[in-house]
Amino acid sequence: MKTFRHEIAGEPVTVHVPEDTADLNKFWKWLYEARERGPIAIDTETTGLDIFSPTFRLRTVQFGDERDAWVLLYERGGYHATYARDALQRAREILIHNASFDWLVINQCMGIDLEELAEWTTDTRILAALCDPRQPQEGGIGVALKPLSARWVDSAAPDTQNGLTKVFNGLGLTKDTGWAGIPLTHPTYLLYAGLDVILTARLAPVLRRELGRLGVRPELVTYEHHIARLCAVMQRTGLLVDQEYAAPLARRLAEEAAKYGAVAARYGVASVGSPAQVAEALQGMGETLTERTNAGALKVDKHVLLPLADLDRDWQRIGAREPNPLAYAVLRAKRAGKWGTSYADRFMNKLSAAGRIHPTISPLAARTGRMSVTDGLHQLPSSDHVIRRAILAEPGHVMISTDFQAIEMRVLAALADVRKMKEGFLSGGEKFDIHAYTARLIKGDQATPKDRKVFKGAGFGKVYGGGIATISRQTGATESEIAQAVAAYDRAFPEIKRASARWQRQAFQNGMVFVSATGRRLPLDRDRTYAVVNYACQSVARDVLGQAMLNAESAGLLEFCRLPIHDELLASAPKKQAEEIAREFERCMTWPLYGVPIEASAEIGGRSWGSLYGADY
Repeated sequence: MKTFRHEIAGEPVTVHVPEDTADLNKFWKWLYEARERGPIAIDTETTGLDIFSPTFRLRTVQFGDERDAWVLLYERGGYHATYARDALQRAREILIHNASFDWLVINQCMGIDLEELAEWTTDTRILAALCDPRQPQEGGIGVALKPLSARWVDSAAPDTQNGLTKVFNGLGLTKDTGWAGIPLTHPTYLLYAGLDVILTARLAPVLRRELGRLGVRPELVTYEHHIARLCAVMQRTGLLVDQEYAAPLARRLAEEAAKYGAVAARYGVASVGSPAQVAEALQGMGETLTERTNAGALKVDKHVLLPLADLDRDWQRIGAREPNPLAYAVLRAKRAGKWGTSYADRFMNKLSAAGRIHPTISPLAARTGRMSVTDGLHQLPSSDHVIRRAILAEPGHVMISTDFQAIEMRVLAALADVRKMKEGFLSGGEKFDIHAYTARLIKGDQATPKDRKVFKGAGFGKVYGGGIATISRQTGATESEIAQAVAAYDRAFPEIKRASARWQRQAFQNGMVFVSATGRRLPLDRDRTYAVVNYACQSVARDVLGQAMLNAESAGLLEFCRLPIHDELLASAPKKQAEEIAREFERCMTWPLYGVPIEASAEIGGRSWGSLYGADY
């Protein structure tokens, strides 16, 4: 038996590493005694983060409580692997930090279904996020184990992580290659592995007490664990990639990037990735640039270039000006380059043996609880079919997308009790358009499509906190027109400003924290208290999506679900049953919220995700 002594918060702790069956029997005795005392913390060490890569391996499995950790050398196989597997199935209550990752590792490498583990798991990462959802750059602690442990358990907790990085470097390894390359029995590696479960075991009761002190409802904690499980199930299923399409797409995008890069070069921009070159050339063409970075440089990002190219955020013509050819070329070159490397190439490089990618779905990615999906799948333009065409439904299946209708505005109407908005949603019928309704309400029957676009921008400005200049850029209207539209919007829907003022007062009285309708704590920044409307609406919209996912599971639809994307659920369903399944998804995503009907519309496509956006397959 290898043993390592350490000190946490002034108390001695021990990391045990069994080497033979006699040692493993001692572990077994500890396990039975420990599970009678309370939850057992569990963790894994692996060769990296890409769980579904053919080269991915599980190296160790750790079990621990507040004083003892046991590191089982799973990579050795034999009794070590058998004891680890049996112990996981016998632990009655378990604690894991970032449970989704370990659920998937254990499911993939040990053959234990994540659903079985999830039933008994408390995820300390979820507890931490519900205490304070802010990342370090936002003024919070974040949700990583070491910083949380430094705050709540022992200020010296991150030291072992720093020591392990030094070991990697000493062995000629990097932070990325070290996990696979470090010898299995290296003392620092084993100590690091063991201390993580001890820290998790100590962190859990502290966070539980903090949640109680803050008044966070236990139901919200349970709900978030269910959402994490559903996201992990979808990640395990993954997305089938059309390899015959993705490989040539990568080549075509590289050619497009080179083509538009050459156009930019004719205007004096040798590198489209150089903001200084792009800014200088645009100014030389007579364009006025006013926005600057924190460092003082002129901004020429997508949000600046799109209006210059007369494009909205969906890359559709605005019709407000003659497009600047350099801005257009830079946008096209950069997009093609990004799409080639971030999507087409990555799809091919990250394929599992089954020809799938398995993007990570993070259910608590933003301060508001909004979800995110890795591999850039959350950032695709809403009208694009080129990248989505590479993602396929299962053989014999078609893609179904079920999207909430105007969810942000419906949530805003419900939370702020906006009378005229609620009347519109209640009486507008199946094809009700809130933005056209608003335009007619303010401008009368002579309202134009441009009026609709302007008032849509004003409405989203209320929900997302966009200022006059931002809405002007997005809509192509002048700042004067937007200012008038926003003022008219406030007159038509006065409840929104009143709700904003009320919510800000509540936050001031609660230590600059607004509590959402579902009980989620949303800290506000003192210089951006107006963002409370954005936080209130986004957090509830996210929880509406989460409830829809739970409803879908209850209806037996989880096996078809592939991704939650913004305000929609993407599914792969048998072609012969597509109509029936689509209607069931709509039913699962339809219910009233404070008197406002939440409604969803399902669209049935072809074999590819792109077929829902105009692709022909």
